[in-house]
Amino acid sequence: MAATAHRPTARKRPAGALTREPVRRRGRVVQWKGYLYALPALIVLTVFLLVPLGQLVQISLFHWDGISVSTWAGFDNYTEIARDPRLRAGFLHSFILILFFSVIPIALALMLAAVTTRAGRLRGVSVFRAMIFLPQVVAMVVTATAWTAIYAPDGVLNTALRAIGLESVARPWLGDFSTALPAVGLIGTWLEIGLCLVLFIAGIGQIPAELYEAAKLDGSGPVREFFAVTLPGLRGQITVALTLTVIAALRTFDLVYVATHGGPGNATSLPAYEVYNRAFGTGQVGSACAIAVTLTAVILLLTFLITKVQPQEDQT
Repeated sequence: MAATAHRPTARKRPAGALTREPVRRRGRVVQWKGYLYALPALIVLTVFLLVPLGQLVQISLFHWDGISVSTWAGFDNYTEIARDPRLRAGFLHSFILILFFSVIPIALALMLAAVTTRAGRLRGVSVFRAMIFLPQVVAMVVTATAWTAIYAPDGVLNTALRAIGLESVARPWLGDFSTALPAVGLIGTWLEIGLCLVLFIAGIGQIPAELYEAAKLDGSGPVREFFAVTLPGLRGQITVALTLTVIAALRTFDLVYVATHGGPGNATSLPAYEVYNRAFGTGQVGSACAIAVTLTAVILLLTFLITKVQPQEDQT
């Protein structure tokens, strides 16, 4: 018998093999198109943020008054931040303001959100929410000017204290070393509570109603319901509020500039105000840039830590 020639059998291609490579190519084209759409925004970001940031770091390495020839300083401007008591106090004051700008507003806003959502059918609740949020739409300069008048020796606060027989408590609140920083901090509390309240009310609206019904069936009262259902459901909103308010506390400038100019003494001195004062007041531009870079690094570090504390299921 003649040997039959064995012809190699062609391997069957899986379905869709002929179209797989073109799909990949189309995917690459779409991806590059996405970068092209984002290119104008990237150009604006580079020109107005990244390039000035690089120049800021460069200037921070020199002694310069903004007019004459600069001289190399290396890291002297950064070590000065640790050596200068005024600069150290400024950063300490910023961390103290986090209590007033962040911790207290978030705690109060959580309570107000829980109360107002349970009393949603009562008259005037929407007006109350609008009034709480109103400070967010008022210019900071206007806010600082108004509160300066309230804190004045003959202002509304001292007048009210004298009217109820507490004249011994009345004082120049922004001119007293012991009360100036807490007085500024309370303005921050008044400013930030509205933002936190809006975030939390929106978050409560996204919590499934079945969870509240299950809590009621288990016999939970309002307090237990808040800690068992509302608070866990607002973890993402609390993270956002914490990030925004911490940044607001650390970068506060116009409030201090209008109300106290860092005084009395350096009782309300803050890093952002020191940046302005050294750059345009004392002619220490290199030192001002070093403070600005350090403040930026602190803000980025705290923001990173806050996002890491957030549970993983809320980040997805």
